[in-house]
Amino acid sequence: MAADLARREEPFVLAVVVRRQPASSSQAGDMALITAAGAFHGWLGGSCTQPTVVREAKRALAEGEPRLVVLAPDPELERRPGITVFPMTCNSGGTVEIYLEPVLPTPRLVVFGVSPTARALVRLGKAMGYSVVAIDPAAEPGLFPEADQVITDLGRAPRLYAPAKGPRFAVVATLGDRDEEAIRDALAMSPDYLGVVASRRRFAQIRETLGAGGVTAAALDAIHSPAGLRIGAQRPEEIALSVLAEIVEQRQDETKAAADASDAVEASAVDPICGMTVTIAGARHTAEHAGQTWYFCCGGCRERFLAAPDSYIPQEGAA
Repeated sequence: MAADLARREEPFVLAVVVRRQPASSSQAGDMALITAAGAFHGWLGGSCTQPTVVREAKRALAEGEPRLVVLAPDPELERRPGITVFPMTCNSGGTVEIYLEPVLPTPRLVVFGVSPTARALVRLGKAMGYSVVAIDPAAEPGLFPEADQVITDLGRAPRLYAPAKGPRFAVVATLGDRDEEAIRDALAMSPDYLGVVASRRRFAQIRETLGAGGVTAAALDAIHSPAGLRIGAQRPEEIALSVLAEIVEQRQDETKAAADASDAVEASAVDPICGMTVTIAGARHTAEHAGQTWYFCCGGCRERFLAAPDSYIPQEGAA
């Protein structure tokens, strides 16, 4: 399943039990896969661990960083740097430590042009882990040895125009040779970032031509030109470095915004039996009582509540 998701460029999280203490039902090496939608496939122990793992997996995807979580009967004993600790609510007790590794689509860098700056962008982009595509009708064989794909005819590469599942960044470094045509092609790909390597005077001319040709002001305003952070870059390699630094800066800002939005949007409730935080969306164990909806980490907590609901109502847990 992981290979299939990776092939389709679908983000997911691999979760692995790296430590356990009795009487947890999990074993070191137990694994599960959690999709971006929160679907859980595999085994990490009792079902009471699942809501916490799914919630933390979504945060790992939003932040793009791995997480190490511990569920323990006495959370205070497990607190240490780099660990996020939650109460273990399974009846069996025990402690389980789970490593969450987000698997994200490889970011794609699309470079237009055959200029020295374009070639430097391809080299540095590949070194930084991007899937790099070089595009230009004049791209001769061997000109971009580091590129994953070299395209001389965009009409034969329809996939580049398909909606991207991973981040896609485009840089036009044609430097006076078919600038407007390359920018139109780049805009048609709906990239997350579009930078144009040009002087302010030259880009003003390009903008006027494109605007007269029907390109919207909003699309033109979104273009970064001169592309790159202002670091006094002069040589092609320095310009390439400044452009990729600007892309990294934008990615970091977007990742932080996505993580903040994930925390803000994901409403939760507290299980009135064990005190575990339960994500409301997609909750599997719920009960209606006294005109309110109550959420539970597992079926066992729900059954205990239904047996004597009035004894638990004073505690938090209502939606």
